[in-house]
Amino acid sequence: MANKASNKFLRKASKTKEDEFYTQLADIESEIKHYKDQFRGKVVFCNCDDPKESNFVKYFSMNFEHLGLKKLLATHYKEANLFTKESPYKLEYTGDKNGNRMPDPEEFITKMIGTGDFRSEESIELLKAADIVVTNPPFSMFREYVAQLEKYNKKFLIIGNTNSMTYKEIFRLFKENRIRTGYTNFNVGMFFIVPDYWEKFHHIDEDGNKIARVSTSCWFTNLEVEKHKGNIVLYKKFNPEEYPKYDSYDAINVNKVSDIPMDYKGAIGVPITFLDKYNPDQFEILDGLNRYSILAGPTEETKGKYLAQVNGKPTYVRIVIKNKKVTK
Repeated sequence: MANKASNKFLRKASKTKEDEFYTQLADIESEIKHYKDQFRGKVVFCNCDDPKESNFVKYFSMNFEHLGLKKLLATHYKEANLFTKESPYKLEYTGDKNGNRMPDPEEFITKMIGTGDFRSEESIELLKAADIVVTNPPFSMFREYVAQLEKYNKKFLIIGNTNSMTYKEIFRLFKENRIRTGYTNFNVGMFFIVPDYWEKFHHIDEDGNKIARVSTSCWFTNLEVEKHKGNIVLYKKFNPEEYPKYDSYDAINVNKVSDIPMDYKGAIGVPITFLDKYNPDQFEILDGLNRYSILAGPTEETKGKYLAQVNGKPTYVRIVIKNKKVTK
């Protein structure tokens, strides 16, 4: 099925608070393998994951000794209602006990007091005890979810919608180098297991699960990511004909990250894909532009203008940066 169809359903799910997107084990393995040393001796918390079903729980339990984890925590959300028969439960796993490399329910899973919501007091107490949070949180609650991680000063590796980069709260974290993209290619997107009632999907896997590709999805983290320590190779030089300024903002427009002029000292507007290559030692993030400033929003001075516009033609979202290592 077309990618646009999957993204359309993602937006619809966000509006209706249906965030049933389950991450595939292969995608988890592909990303987490890069952080092995950063997990050693840590307590990992998957606070949006059914311990009996989650591939995050499966991955960390299977690799518990290999990663050198101290403990694995996971919580199951179950909305309370008159028809609920099963209580939410939590997992506290400290290593393999019988050789099957999987947590056994009778040994490691206990009932929770509340619903298992990541915002509940019980879940927050578990969060306080954790070192690194790893999960696929509800896309519709991404702002609130990240705000909680920030509040409790937690390391995290989570999946989110790439469009969330343009949220004021999330963009500010990028600007302050307190969040970055992970290793998985920013432009590829990810495949998720979706509910049986979904009509639009990409294929059915060997287990009979419907799989949908969501191109606007990627990993977000505040762990160390080596690719963000390398400089973007610049080779072009500035000329005003090739790099026009925005109609209502004092910065030049660059349509491709690879075309950033190496000798320009002023403000530069680049595509949002820049954030997947951003090295804070090479560049400084000043702002983000769409119709208005991402950070300031509409002001009396900018009201009625379209800031990310060149010669009367609007561009897509632009990240305004400044080169710290200008060369001639």
